[in-house]
Amino acid sequence: MRRPWMLIPLVLFLLLLALFLKTLNDKKNQQDLAIDPSTLPSALIDKPFPEFSLAAVEEGGPTLTRADLLGRPALVNVWATWCVACRVEHPVLNGLSNQGVVIYGVNYKDNTADARQWLKEFHDPYQLNISDTEGRLGLDLGVYGAPETFLIDAEGIIRYKFVGVVDERVWETQLGPRYQALLEGEQP
Repeated sequence: MRRPWMLIPLVLFLLLLALFLKTLNDKKNQQDLAIDPSTLPSALIDKPFPEFSLAAVEEGGPTLTRADLLGRPALVNVWATWCVACRVEHPVLNGLSNQGVVIYGVNYKDNTADARQWLKEFHDPYQLNISDTEGRLGLDLGVYGAPETFLIDAEGIIRYKFVGVVDERVWETQLGPRYQALLEGEQP
């Protein structure tokens, strides 16, 4: 007669296999239900843009505050010269700015002299540009990294957050319609 304890390794193997298959199936189901990673949740949606008092990127520029962002809907683009993806999206931002889209910049954890040189070389799509060298405003915004773009209404309320490169597709499908809705006085 066989000894029952010899079946223990087989039983353990079958239990581990069942657990592995269940976990694999659960991960597949999570991926099927996954939200687009560019729409990371933000606790700031429908809340005021954070208060700040920071220097402008432009040399000799004024100290900028939240009040400078008020008055019209705008994109607030978090960018940096060290950010490779920012270089990819910059021509699109220039094009949007040339079409009349209001874009404010937050130069995030960057050297201001480098930022000025970047804007001189690649053109400046920003109507105003905040120098956030220490990243405090970025922290208040819950920034994960650059680029990130916020859509604010005329009262400075954050209505949408996009993480990643703003390209033509993103503008046409996500940011543009929401921006247009704000211009027309609607909730995006």
